[in-house]
Amino acid sequence: MNSTPAIRHLKPPFTADPIPAASPGLLRQVGLFDATMIVMGGIIGAGIFINPYVVAQQLHSPVLILGVWIAGGVVAILGTFIYAELASGMPEVGGQYAYLREAFHPAVGFLYGWVLLLVIEAGGMAAVTVTFARYLLELTGWRLAERTIVVLTLAALTLINCLGVRLGSRVQSILMVMKISAIATLIAAGLFLVKTPHPLWHPMLDREPSLDLITAIGGAMVPVLFAFGGWQTANFIAAEVKDPGRNLSRSLVMGVSGVIALYVGVNFVCVRTLGPQGLAETTVPATSVMRIAMGDAGARLIALGIAVSTLGFLSQSILTAPRVYFAMARDKLFFQSVAKVTERTHVPVVAIVLQSVWTLVVALSGRYEQILNYVVSMDFIFFGLTGATLFVFRRREGPTVAEGYRVPWHPFTTGLFVLVCWLVVANTIYKYPMNSLLGMSILVLGIPAYALWAAKQKTQDGKQ
Repeated sequence: MNSTPAIRHLKPPFTADPIPAASPGLLRQVGLFDATMIVMGGIIGAGIFINPYVVAQQLHSPVLILGVWIAGGVVAILGTFIYAELASGMPEVGGQYAYLREAFHPAVGFLYGWVLLLVIEAGGMAAVTVTFARYLLELTGWRLAERTIVVLTLAALTLINCLGVRLGSRVQSILMVMKISAIATLIAAGLFLVKTPHPLWHPMLDREPSLDLITAIGGAMVPVLFAFGGWQTANFIAAEVKDPGRNLSRSLVMGVSGVIALYVGVNFVCVRTLGPQGLAETTVPATSVMRIAMGDAGARLIALGIAVSTLGFLSQSILTAPRVYFAMARDKLFFQSVAKVTERTHVPVVAIVLQSVWTLVVALSGRYEQILNYVVSMDFIFFGLTGATLFVFRRREGPTVAEGYRVPWHPFTTGLFVLVCWLVVANTIYKYPMNSLLGMSILVLGIPAYALWAAKQKTQDGKQ
């Protein structure tokens, strides 16, 4: 593998730059280790400490529970292969936004950025900020309002990321190492300190093979895939990664592989310690495992780990997502102030502040739980579309074999990933039609918004 772009030399609209340069004002300061921590930090939030019980409510045998988490990891690694090739070939700021723009149309990229800001990041970050505030207040006993902690947390992380991508990525890496340590402690406690483990390998199935079993597995896969989401955000900062053709693709594969190992380990000890029924009956599985293994001290320790985990997720989100809005503004499809980069810190400060302010509005409004209901369908629509961009780029490539990272067993693996994404969307629409309708409405509202900015861009270009 080398740093030569795999897509950049293709037919227009790709430019002919042979060396992937950073976008104007942005500097390549993120190395392989920090990039890997960003990949892992975008995936691991509070979900892995909670979601195992949601899966156990759908499936009631250890084999099925562990099986869907392994299957979710397989889907995630298939997606990672696709994004690794895209990152290798087109290491541009905005990542997924840039791939959709170049493969299909600028409107498709804009719609992704639109729902990313209004729905995907806003709902997720608001929920995680509130979760962090609640755990912090519980751990410390401080007599502060929850909203005060929310405001101070977002303000502190925003300031850190406004001071430079190097500082932001280092803080993110430190939090990620602490997060891995918390999860490793949970796994070790469940393996070595639980004296009466539940059986793991029987029964194999909790019911006869049937359509009911298939739909139950499909329902269980939704929270699993949601828990595995987030690795794609590392591609947002491609223009700030050192040697992105090599480092970004490597960090994606290593980071997601590490998360798969951690997630399967957590679910293994949850099933081993609590059993399928016990796991389904608790809404705080990680705390339950640690309490059995280490008593109240263990419960407090994992609560601290969850607080650190949520803080690390917030730090990663503030670091990565604003680069999409920066890229949109640079393309004259968003407010021009969002495209500004400070001379001293070389980061898009306005874009970072925009993300944090909107997250704060959503968090303080109390509407984040409703927005979270739209996240899965919106996210997986664009996951599927981004996977499909690889077919477009490979077709433009023609018979030429490009250098750089290549998806193994394409087009079969790529097609499987796209199919799974859209099956998730179809299942979500079927099970939650009203939530999906509201999410789709927000998406459709992005069409006139794009038309207005595109018309403004055309007018400005005509005057030049």
